Formats: sequence, C-alpha cells, structure tokens
Amino acid sequence: MSKKKFEVFENESINDCLDRMKSEGYTPIKRMEEPIFKEVIQNGMKEVEPVGRKIVFEGKQI
Repeated sequence: MSKKKFEVFENESINDCLDRMKSEGYTPIKRMEEPIFKEVIQNGMKEVEPVGRKIVFEGKQI
C-alpha cells in the first residue's frame, strides 16, 4: 500500500487539503502538527518564540 504526506499550505484550509488528498485517491490516516519557531533578540539575549504551526496529514491510497 502506498503512503504520501500532504502539507496544509498557508493559503488553504484543512478541508481544502483533505479534498486535495481525496482527489488524488488518498484517505487520511495520521495528522501531525509541528510548531514553527523564530529567534528573537530581546535585551541582548536570544529567545525562541513560537510563530505558527505546520499541519501535515499522512494518507494511504484507496
């Protein structure tokens, strides 16, 4: 069975991504979220701040 990862792009909703998966013949089996961080210098010290998240679905072919 074939598996493929689908990332939710900035300009699309989760439903848009799921529709894209379905049109390519895949069904979601796993959802993964990864935080996105950026380094910020405050008071001369580097700090890491969360700025968003990346959502990725793993799909299997139907």
